[in-house]
Amino acid sequence: MHEEELKRALFSILAEKGAKLMGVADLSGIVSDEMQTGVSVAVPLPKNIVKDLQTAPTKEYYNAYYALNAILDDIVSCGAGFLRENGYKAYANTTKVVKTNDSWCTLLPHKTVATQAGLGWIGKSCLLVTKEYGSAVRLSSLITNAPLPAAEPINESRCGECTVCVRSCPARALTGVLWNTTTSREELFHKEDCKEMQIRRMKEATGIETDLCGLCFAVCPFTQRYLKTQT
Repeated sequence: MHEEELKRALFSILAEKGAKLMGVADLSGIVSDEMQTGVSVAVPLPKNIVKDLQTAPTKEYYNAYYALNAILDDIVSCGAGFLRENGYKAYANTTKVVKTNDSWCTLLPHKTVATQAGLGWIGKSCLLVTKEYGSAVRLSSLITNAPLPAAEPINESRCGECTVCVRSCPARALTGVLWNTTTSREELFHKEDCKEMQIRRMKEATGIETDLCGLCFAVCPFTQRYLKTQT
């Protein structure tokens, strides 16, 4: 199967399973093994849930967070299976296999694959920002040695002078630094302040003690554009 034909067939499967954004990343120089092609997928959060997050975290957000993770696991598992059926190596980065260390880091962040696949950039919120949905997305990825044509990566922020998320953060955890591929996460936000406030806000609003908040991405101007779309 020709490279472009293989990509179209893969994207068709990913879309059928529910992916709304898809991209291919060249991960050479980022990963060291033979599987140096990444496929990034994203699904948006429902608009009504995002709108509510501008006031407080909700149980609906909590439920949607894990429901979308399950959908994403299925999407990337099916994609990896398709590539293996066509003779390539492929590995799905599902929630069951991706492990976060004490510093909230993973070996290959979904956000890294997404920026290199051209889906978006890292905003001042330290979250991926897409032009279609803002940061109101959940992400996943797979890696493969399949010769899929890669997209043009996005290597620097497109947030400009905007500081809406920075000013809205109740923990004052965001520094306002503009991201590029050399920027460390620690330059963008103070993770412990963020986590503490997320737990506090979620517990006060829902009684659930977990680190989910969502305010920074709900107020992002790109997210607000998504909320105003008709579809």
